[in-house]
Amino acid sequence: MTFCVGVLLSGAVCAAPQHGISMHGTPKYEADFFAFDYVNPEAPKKGTLSQGAIGMFDTFNPYVINGIAPAGVGLMHDTLMKQSLDEPFSLYGLIARTIDVPDDRSWVAFEINPDATFSDGSKITPADVIFSFEILRDKGLPTYRYYYGDVDKVYQEGDNRVVFKFKEGVNNRELPLILGELPILSKSYWQDRDFTKTSLDIPVVSGAYVVDSFDPAKFIEYRLNPNYWAMDLNVNRGQNNFEKIKYDYYRDATVMSEAFKAGAIDIRQENEAKKWAALKNEPAILEGRLKQKEFAHQLPSGMQGFVFNLRRPIFADAKVREALSYAFDFSWANQNLFHGLYKRTTSYFDNSYLKSPPLPTPDELKLLAPYRAELPQDLFNTAFMVPSNDSGKMRHNLKTALDLLAQSGWTVQNGVLQNALGDLFEFEILLDAPSAPMWERVLLPFVGQLKRLGIKARIATVDVIQYKNRLDAFDYDMIVSVWGQSLSPGNEQRYYWGSEAADSKGSMNYAGVKDPVIDALIDKVISATTAEELTTATHALDRVLLWSYLVVPHWHTPVLRYVYWDKFEMPKGIPMKGISPLTWWVK
Repeated sequence: MTFCVGVLLSGAVCAAPQHGISMHGTPKYEADFFAFDYVNPEAPKKGTLSQGAIGMFDTFNPYVINGIAPAGVGLMHDTLMKQSLDEPFSLYGLIARTIDVPDDRSWVAFEINPDATFSDGSKITPADVIFSFEILRDKGLPTYRYYYGDVDKVYQEGDNRVVFKFKEGVNNRELPLILGELPILSKSYWQDRDFTKTSLDIPVVSGAYVVDSFDPAKFIEYRLNPNYWAMDLNVNRGQNNFEKIKYDYYRDATVMSEAFKAGAIDIRQENEAKKWAALKNEPAILEGRLKQKEFAHQLPSGMQGFVFNLRRPIFADAKVREALSYAFDFSWANQNLFHGLYKRTTSYFDNSYLKSPPLPTPDELKLLAPYRAELPQDLFNTAFMVPSNDSGKMRHNLKTALDLLAQSGWTVQNGVLQNALGDLFEFEILLDAPSAPMWERVLLPFVGQLKRLGIKARIATVDVIQYKNRLDAFDYDMIVSVWGQSLSPGNEQRYYWGSEAADSKGSMNYAGVKDPVIDALIDKVISATTAEELTTATHALDRVLLWSYLVVPHWHTPVLRYVYWDKFEMPKGIPMKGISPLTWWVK
């Protein structure tokens, strides 16, 4: 059967229902696939998975700017389609049984699975899908306004179809897939409630797990819904293998680490090199009761770093930001703090083919040519270099920093960096209390190097709620943050770097960058019609972001480090996007 959208006189656009969709090319899995290759479809469903979290929570709604949602809240919410972990970006039917997309991707339609139900047993209908889209777009997190802004209208067609028609002239090829990841909310539950308010009322949900019990300051425990309609759907087989999943809350990472060693937590992803190295001598590791394993993946590293807030006048000049990047002694930190386990990040898409090459390719030069006058000329003929400090180069680096600062009107007088007006160069680095102990050991040496430049940098630590409020309002000079990336970058780039997002409370444009060239390159990424076009546009975007000096880049590792008690089995294969503990099971 073929469906069409549009008036025949002006040319209707038609498409046939499909079981799945890929951003580029065709999906890996055929319509009759039994389960994803990276799961064990025979895995038993039993036992409890206990994990840890830091802080507290005060709402069960993760889709609005107000409040802090609990760890694991995504377990309660299903989407129209489900992404596979062994392809760059492909989706397969979940709540939506099929998807229809024309070649020009000017609209998308989903047929709702007639068996789909919410946790209270009520049917999931097209009205719920339309309600979910509209309330997330109108009242949800800022990201949804960016993701859904190119949708012209949404409507029900027939008994079980929902059609999203895109605005005329829009070339947003990722949008059908973005809509496939629409989380589905119950209209009957939410329509008479204030969606924007924090609430600990247990909601009606669409996912595999429901809240079993909780204390906002201590724990939350989810229970696998025995009546979950999609338990044996091909996209779910071999997953959701625990009867209960529990998160215990701790006041900081040190206390949580000790709880793990005591056996109160089953598994943790270890992101601190010091703790990872120390674990090797734990008796439980040596005895085999505790397992320590690295899992390789092929995902881009994303960008973690010290983030400049360009909204602050002190950081408005790119030469100033470049100068401060010379004050971070990564080599010392990697050797003395990280046991040599990390690589310096030199791209927003490091660890992948999306990382920009040292010099622009001919296709990239063609793409960048219209913006040559607005960009640094070195970008076109010089390889971008993250300042290196190998072999004791810090003295040289600090001299380079001072030269750059002088070009921007900042000079050292009586040991203090100031400009011609007598303004002192000083700023604050904002941290949240739970992560402060971990970051202070990295920041204090950085602050010391800045002091050698005559710069006064202060570390300010605030509680989790105050930190979130200041982050949402962009009320900081510098923060430590990270932007994750995928093998299929798209609309989220507007949320990260777009000019509109810079003024949108709660967005992830933490740096406050407003650059028409970056906006134009984001559009090129979003409108790419082939994998080759996407790669070229991403290389160009990466290059311009690097030369904008929005952050002092940190480090990354091409593996995920997990430590877990020897009570689990797991599938043998590791997909390109890394392992998921939801595919594990209790022995």
